[in-house]
Amino acid sequence: MVTTVANAISAYANAAKAGSGPKAAGGPGESFLDLVKNAAEGAIENIGQSEKVSAAAAVGKADLLDVVSALSNAEVTLQTVVSVRDKVVNAYQEIMRMPV
Repeated sequence: MVTTVANAISAYANAAKAGSGPKAAGGPGESFLDLVKNAAEGAIENIGQSEKVSAAAAVGKADLLDVVSALSNAEVTLQTVVSVRDKVVNAYQEIMRMPV
């Protein structure tokens, strides 16, 4: 057990030295605004794709598995967007409560 922990610590240290840890999602030159914009565009595209699949299913041109998958993906996307919105509103309210 001790050697496993020591190996894990040394592997973590080597990864930190090499810089192979997780990178920022947008890269070094992307601003926060670009990150939010890309996330919003991706969410809109995802929900639009699920609408297209649902419309194709309504006329009998889509597989049921594709419809269920697209709707599930759209539901997760919508839940994520609502959760992020709630966090942003909470942060704004906390900032407004701060004394000046």
